[in-house]
This record gives sequence, C-alpha cells and structure tokens, in this order.
Amino acid sequence: MQKIQNFINGEYIDPIKGNYIDNVDPGTGKVFASIPNSTQEDLEKAVSASQCAFPEWSSMAADKRSRILHKLADLIEDNLEELARMESRDNGKPFWLAKAVDIPRASANFRFYASAIVNFSSEAQVSEGFMVNYTRRAPLGTVGCISPWNLPLYLFSWKIAPALAMGNCVIAKPSELTPMTAYMLGELSKEAGMPAGVLNILHGEGKGIGQAIVEHTATKAISFTGGTATGKIVGATASQQFKKVSLELGGKNPNIVFSDCDLEEAVKTSVKSSFTNQGEICLCGSRILIEDAIYDEFKEKFVKECQKLVVGDPSDDNSNLGALVSESHLQKVDSYVKLAIEEGGRILHGGNRIEKDGFYYEPTVIEGLDENCRTNLEEIFGPVVTLNRFKDENEAIRISNSTRYGLSCTIWTSDLKRAHRVSHAVQSGIIWVNCWLVRDLRTPFGGMKDSGIGREGGNEALRFFSEPQNVCIKL
Repeated sequence: MQKIQNFINGEYIDPIKGNYIDNVDPGTGKVFASIPNSTQEDLEKAVSASQCAFPEWSSMAADKRSRILHKLADLIEDNLEELARMESRDNGKPFWLAKAVDIPRASANFRFYASAIVNFSSEAQVSEGFMVNYTRRAPLGTVGCISPWNLPLYLFSWKIAPALAMGNCVIAKPSELTPMTAYMLGELSKEAGMPAGVLNILHGEGKGIGQAIVEHTATKAISFTGGTATGKIVGATASQQFKKVSLELGGKNPNIVFSDCDLEEAVKTSVKSSFTNQGEICLCGSRILIEDAIYDEFKEKFVKECQKLVVGDPSDDNSNLGALVSESHLQKVDSYVKLAIEEGGRILHGGNRIEKDGFYYEPTVIEGLDENCRTNLEEIFGPVVTLNRFKDENEAIRISNSTRYGLSCTIWTSDLKRAHRVSHAVQSGIIWVNCWLVRDLRTPFGGMKDSGIGREGGNEALRFFSEPQNVCIKL
C-alpha cells in the first residue's frame, strides 16, 4: 500500500506527529493508500518555508516566473497518462474523462497564467508638469488554497497558478479524498525549477489542517472551493483577520429549455450537463426546466439517451459514468432519491445503487416534483436530475431564481433577444446559451447568493492574489 507525504520546502516529508488516514479507491471500495493527517506542527514548517522563499520569488522577474510555470504546464502534459490514471483511481471518474478534460485543463491553467503575468498591465495617471501616479500590483505573501475532490488537479491548479504567477508563496491543501495528483505535482514543480518553499502541499482533513490554514495569521488570503456550509465557516474565520477570501461554493443550477430550441442538441448536451463526472460538478444542470409545448417530446428523448449510459469500471473506456467518490456520498445521493419519492416524484430512469464493489449509482431522472420541494432546492451533487415544466418566460425565470444558489444557468433558445433577456434576469454568475461548460480563462468565474463571493479566472484571479499599491511622484 502506498504511503504519500507532505511537500514542504521542496521536499517530501512525513507528518510530524505520524498521523495518517486511509485513501479509498471508489471503484473498488478498498483502501489503496494512506495520506498524512497534518497538524499545526506541519503547518508551521510550511509557513516558515514559504516566508523564507517569498523574497526571492516575489522579486523574481515576471518572465522568469512565467518560464517556470510554462515548464510546469509542459511537465503535466508529459505525464498526462499517469496523472489521469491517478485521478481516475482517486476520484472514481472514468479514465478517459480525466485524460481528455481534467489533466489538460490543469496544464492550461498554468499556461494561461504563465502568459498572463507577462501581459498584465499597470495603470498610470499623469498630471502634466506636476506629478505622475502609477499603480502596481503587489503580491500578498503567503496564501492558502483549499480545493475540492470532484475535479482534483483541475481546480487545484486553478487556484495555485494565479497565486504563484503574481509572486505569492502557496500553502495548498487538496481534498483528503483525492490527494494523489496534488501529491505528484510537488515533484513536477521541483522539476520545473520552482524554488523550494514557494509551493507547499499539506494533506489532511478540512476540519483539521484546512481550518488551521484559514486561521493562521501568516496566510494573507484564502481561496476555497467546496460546500456552502464549510464556506460559511471559512468566510467567518477569515473575516476575523480581515483576510481576502474567495469562496466558490455549491450550485443547484437550472437548465432552461424553450420550445424554439434545437431539440436534438439540447437533449444531447443536457445529458452531459446532468451526468458528466457522475453529476459531481458544481456546474451540472440538475434542474431541467422545459417549456410545456415540448415537455413530453424532450422527456422521451432525454430518458432514451439516459438509458444508453454505461456505469462501470473507471478504467474502462466504455464507461460513461464511474463511481461516486465515497460510500458516505453515495448514501447521501440515495437518501435524496428516497426523499424525492416521498415528496411525490416519479422515477423515470435509475434510482438505485448498483450492487458491485465500489460506489456506483444509476443515472436518475425524476419528474412530478413541486418546484419548492427539497429535492428541487438542495444540492445533491450526484447523478440525479429533475424535470420541471414551465408555461412561459416569466415562470422559467421565477423557478430558476427560487433556490438560495446562483452559480450557473444554461438556456436553450433560438431567439437572440430572449437569450439576452433571460440571461440578465436569472440570478447566476455564469450563463451558457445553447452550450454548457465552455470556458474562456480570460473571463471571471463565480456565483451569486449562497454560491459564493469573489471571482476567479482571468485578471480577476491575479487581482485577488495581489494588492494595488499607488506610487505618487512629484515632478
């Protein structure tokens, strides 16, 4: 059984107190590795390393930092197969999905910010013959980055890449459920030429080492992606020290299908937006709202496509869905399906655990639920979607905005004016029209309401991991 280590000051080291927790393969339900359950002592070691590294890293020329990050992106691409297999085993997602999406996007994250940092412009205001003011962006120092289990390396890199690009040192904690690709990233960062102490990776439980990172006075900003309940704790803790905080939290996203849509494309993409990564993506369209005129036709085609989905071994390229991340998460998903039945829902497809080793669940489609029931309002984060009717545009908007979440929304229509109207009326930070999960790293990313605060992506991330510093020179 593999035993992994923390990555501190450019070296892999055991946790100081010698505490470990099991890492379970979701595809088999068996323990295959043990990971450090880090403590305050490990954090102090990482803080010391980052503070020693900060003067060199922050003063390094931007183009040199850029070359190191580009090299790290290259190394991720060079190790694509191994990283994808690690992530598939760690997370339960199909290997082909990790290879096609997660790992390439992790490499793209580093490459984007490696380029962005040498193209990031400062501002200057000139008062002729009197003074010049210019504003530079100063790195913060040591920052904490805490990432979730659903897209392990993709979201891990999404946080640390802009932080490193701006000259900060990072103490990062991947999810204790999916630590393996972050573990490997330590060695790759060293191979890329990153100075010791710039990137430190601590493993362990969120309530332990995660909370300690948030609380530590040395961490000047916290970037957290995870559940809304945990996000509230992170935000409240960080606010006590007036730290900068970015929270990307849960979603209960509407997928609005108008009768003038391209029905075939809407059905095909809605299946993907419902069940990709076993539905364990905060951006999945778990509430499908369908205009009355095409409800029955959409339902028939959608269920027919769902029946073709194969749930199986993550290493099998024929598997459309793999395993859920853990036994406890599978039980949570199943409890919501049972709740939906109690609330009057009708199961059109799925609704059962698949009886085999590992944590597998059928893609599940439910109709007939009241728009205000718990199943329609609470985040399930699994392969479960509800079908809901609406009669007109106003009703679609009202139902879409009825939850406490506001992360993303997908709209299907051929009417350009309607696309703009509905996009502006829906309370979501991200709107896709006639597509889903199409991303441009230059754009801000984040949610409204209980889906979080702050924005990641593009220059928003670079600004988050820096402070404006104004310099006034009298002429």
